[in-house]
Amino acid sequence: MKDLMTPVLETRQDPPAADPVAEATEAVTELRTAVTEHQTRQTTELRGLTDRLAALETRLNRPGTGTETTTEPGAEQRAFAAFVRTGVERMQADEVRALTVSTETAGGYLAPEQFLAELDRNLVEFSPIRAAARVAATSAGEILLPKRTGKMTASWVGEGGATTATQPTYGQQKITVHELACYVDISNRLLEDAAFNMEAELAFDFAEEFGRAEGAAFVNGTGDTNNQPKGLLTETTVGGITTAGASITADELIDLYHKLPSFYAARAVWAMNRTTIGEVRKIKNTSGDFLWKDAISEGNPPTILGRPVIEFPDLPDADATEIPIIFGDFGTGFRIFDRVNLSVLRDPYSVQTSGLVRFHARRRVGGGMTKAEAFKFLTMHA
Repeated sequence: MKDLMTPVLETRQDPPAADPVAEATEAVTELRTAVTEHQTRQTTELRGLTDRLAALETRLNRPGTGTETTTEPGAEQRAFAAFVRTGVERMQADEVRALTVSTETAGGYLAPEQFLAELDRNLVEFSPIRAAARVAATSAGEILLPKRTGKMTASWVGEGGATTATQPTYGQQKITVHELACYVDISNRLLEDAAFNMEAELAFDFAEEFGRAEGAAFVNGTGDTNNQPKGLLTETTVGGITTAGASITADELIDLYHKLPSFYAARAVWAMNRTTIGEVRKIKNTSGDFLWKDAISEGNPPTILGRPVIEFPDLPDADATEIPIIFGDFGTGFRIFDRVNLSVLRDPYSVQTSGLVRFHARRRVGGGMTKAEAFKFLTMHA
């Protein structure tokens, strides 16, 4: 009989010995599986990247997309978009700081650079004089340009002879900065729900109207009495020639070219509207050659007698007593001064009873002919 007081000793069974071959086989299998998964993932990512590159190449090969850009709008553009849609009252503090406040007493905020680029592009379309003239910025409402009105006169003297006194004279020419302004009303619902770029649309509309008005003023403006620049055609001190008949001839274009001093003629351009361009293109010299020469490469303007031609929509047709053609050095003889490029003021109160928000846009610019001797006009026979 066993002794009940004697403790029973329990022994733990040792695990079976591991099989090294099985462990090695399992490790190799796991490694092979990991490599296969990695290769599969790489192949999938590479295929996706290849598809994206192919799609991008296809898009870039489409006509008109060579200059496509995906640049994200900057802080100023985003802030101005928020200002247009919601007003400054509902904007974040960092967005308000990104706005450029107009220094004019009327208030408002200046449009960012992308709007100015759009504005300039439209101004060139309606008023190509801006592309040819000398353009500068100003911080004053009036610009005084010093001008020499008389030159010195030297004379020949003999030995011991007395020399004569001479004195140049100087004066000033004043260019006044004038203001263009308009407004547009947009409904609250359109501002809140519009899926398209509302701020860009506003910029385009303002630019289109300002371009039309500025172009007309620089050509036909009547001056300070009507709160606008004095245009080219209202200058009475410009010389030129008058046609002998009702149509323009090759000899008259040649005479007009040589009426302008060589210093200005070397940098001068021809200005005329599209109707006049159609008539001039038919003109031939005595040898039967056209005076008009089309551009020899893309991006270059056509020429007459070696000088470029710019289309001015605001110049008149070649009718009796009209001035259809200007030949001159615009870079030397015409100045444009920008005071305020494009200022937009958001007014959510005036027409809010009709569910509208009013946007006031204004631009201040001055310009005028500063050297009459740099231009020659062709005037049609009465």
